[in-house]
Amino acid sequence: QVQLVESGGGLVQAGTSLRVSCAASGGAFSTYAMGWFRQAPGKEREFVAFINWSGGTTYYTMSVKGRFTISRDNAKNMVYLQMSSLKPEDTAVYYCAAGRVGFTRNPTAYDYWGQGTQVTVSS
Repeated sequence: QVQLVESGGGLVQAGTSLRVSCAASGGAFSTYAMGWFRQAPGKEREFVAFINWSGGTTYYTMSVKGRFTISRDNAKNMVYLQMSSLKPEDTAVYYCAAGRVGFTRNPTAYDYWGQGTQVTVSS
């Protein structure tokens, strides 16, 4: 069983940066791939970024490529999403998820989820 807790969300202006974090506990964190997803009001949850167990492989959805960076620190049981050049359309609740999976955008493939952290980008 893995517990995930996101933090670091907030209200920021367009064009600025923000880092959201996800703290894991209760399981062998380094054996899990991690994903970041987001859900805006009235929309389905969408894939944002993926990182494999070692941190050596990452994938991003096209709309954030070049602006967002996913990383992990297995010694600290942490995964991060550094977001820069934020846009109002990035406004959403951001969730981290853990799964023993290869790269997938499918949220149902992930076993564990955090409660989410709100990111609001004002124009």
